Order: sequence, then structure tokens, then C-alpha cells
Amino acid sequence: MFPALGLIEVSSIARGMVVSDRCVKKAPVKLIASNPISPGRFMTLFWGDVASVEASVAEGIEVAGDALVDTLYLPGAHDSLVRALCGPVDPAEPDSLGIVETFTVSAALVAADASLKASEVRLMEIRLASGLGGKGYFVITGELDAVQASVEVACGLLSPEQLLTSEIIARPDPEFCQFLS
Repeated sequence: MFPALGLIEVSSIARGMVVSDRCVKKAPVKLIASNPISPGRFMTLFWGDVASVEASVAEGIEVAGDALVDTLYLPGAHDSLVRALCGPVDPAEPDSLGIVETFTVSAALVAADASLKASEVRLMEIRLASGLGGKGYFVITGELDAVQASVEVACGLLSPEQLLTSEIIARPDPEFCQFLS
């Protein structure tokens, strides 16, 4: 059974800390991130079983009140997405790369999940908010046709307000690849 992901983003750092505390008190979820992000907001990201994440997201929304900026409840999240969020990804020698950059953290998570489910690709890297002005991006690898299909699916899910850009690199140079996670 795939786990679920939950995200609560608020406009207040102090309120964000309260939200994180209340989310983990509400149900047995594991925090992935509980930290300030640019520009002066706070992100609480967690995973767990579907019912626990659903309950914690509802609690987080209630506690956030007027400070709520964005929220995400993603049941059945792809397990490699959760693994990548929780720690380093095994390095891979990529055949080709797909990069999707979004304006929000929740858009990056939804798009990454969809791309992983669309075809035989691997997640090489995912970055969320910190040092990115609140944006997110992810990098997938696989055979060129699979990467193209996955990027197309991910971008097709997002509105113009969510998607910044996407790129595909066929046969990336090993010199460049050493700088990817």
C-alpha cells in the first residue's frame, strides 16, 4: 500500500511551528520537513498511512486559520517520491533527464507523483521551497521516450499558474550529471 503525503504551508513562521506540532500530535505521521521557507513562510510536510495523513491535514488546516497559504493531501503517493523526500536517492547514470519546475511546493509534489506513475522513470532529485523562493522542481531519468511521456503527464496536470517550465536533456554529459543529487 502506498503511503500518503500531507503538506501545510502558512504565512507565519510562529504559526507554522504550532501547525507542525499539532499535525504530529493528531495522528501517527512522520515529519519530512518542518521549517521556514522563502519568502517568510513555513512548510510542514509529512507522510503516513492514508487515514492518519488525512486527519493531520485537516488538523493543520484548522490550526493554520487565516495564515494558510497552501495545502496538499496526496493519498497513494508513489513510494519512490516518499523515499526521495526522506533521504538521498541512489545515484544513477541517466540516459535522459526530465526537469519540471513549478511555482509551488504542492504543484511539484503532485507533478512528481504523476510523472513517476506515468512510465518507467526514476526520481533523481526533488527540491522544495528552501532557497528557491517557494518554488519546487524535480528531475527524473529513464529512456528518452519514457521521460518525455512522464514530463508530458506531469505538465498536463498543472495549470499555467502552477507550472513554470519543463525541459528534457537527452544523453546528459557525465560532467554535468555529477552535480545532480
